[in-house]
Amino acid sequence: MALPRLRACLKELRDAGNPAVLRPETMGKSAMLGSLDDTLMMAAEMEGVLPCLDFAHLHARPGDGSANSYDEWLAMLKLVRKRLGAGALKQIHIHLSGIEYGPKGEKHHLPLAEADLKYRDLFRALHDSGCAGRILCESPKMEDDALVMRKAWTKIAKA
Repeated sequence: MALPRLRACLKELRDAGNPAVLRPETMGKSAMLGSLDDTLMMAAEMEGVLPCLDFAHLHARPGDGSANSYDEWLAMLKLVRKRLGAGALKQIHIHLSGIEYGPKGEKHHLPLAEADLKYRDLFRALHDSGCAGRILCESPKMEDDALVMRKAWTKIAKA
């Protein structure tokens, strides 16, 4: 059901002369549409669609604390490159915050300092993969955590 609706949204935008890129987001609950595979499939099938990668959601989704290491994130970024091409990594769009999760996935967003998300390792994987684009902070302490992210990114990018 989601694919025909997404195609209809794209058609309506294009018919109106709107070149916006739609970005289905990876979701934090395993029962929801929005796995990494789901979002990559939508992007691969439709021009004008690219994924919104929410790495906190991807960490929460399995419910077991996985998807929280350099190697796991590097594997995800390699999958993005394989399915969508290297250009997708040069216009990456990320949502990021800390997150509380349980066996069924996401419960709610947290400040980075209150969460187990290894965002520095994520930033290293993004840097090592040659990613460029934007990271939007979705923390409950948005301004504070945005500065924490910026400082961490700057340190990794200069290393």
